[in-house]
Amino acid sequence: MQIVTARFDHPDARKLNDQVQALYAERYGSEGDLTPLDPEMFEPPRGLFLMIYNGAGRPMGTGGWRSQEAGEEGYADGDAEIKRMFVVDEARGQGLARAMLARLEESARAAGRTRMVLETGTKQPEAIALYVSSGYAPADRKFGVYRCEPESRCYAKAL
Repeated sequence: MQIVTARFDHPDARKLNDQVQALYAERYGSEGDLTPLDPEMFEPPRGLFLMIYNGAGRPMGTGGWRSQEAGEEGYADGDAEIKRMFVVDEARGQGLARAMLARLEESARAAGRTRMVLETGTKQPEAIALYVSSGYAPADRKFGVYRCEPESRCYAKAL
């Protein structure tokens, strides 16, 4: 497996984004994650988007972070928010998400971000388990588009 930098609007990224949105829709009975995202949000040094490819060049996962600052949605200055962490079913259990998470944290730290944050939901227990086992703790206050939803869970980790 190889982790490479990509644009959020790369065709392979769009393909996997469609898959993760379908998963969100299935689990939450919705249209997926409606958080407004723009490819420029993930451009260094204010963000980063990564893709995982297998040896045959097939996309197997995605993950990115974008800079956030204090404001209406509950973020704090210096935050790096994880978005679109996803590994396809057939590649799960191989440590890919953990490797992706480590790369995202390293790049956010190098970019001067001080805290990594993420929002997930109660119907994603595998995501919650990954983040908790990687040192993330429930955030002091909720943030993001879904901060007022009862199923929303927000996590943070100092960088």
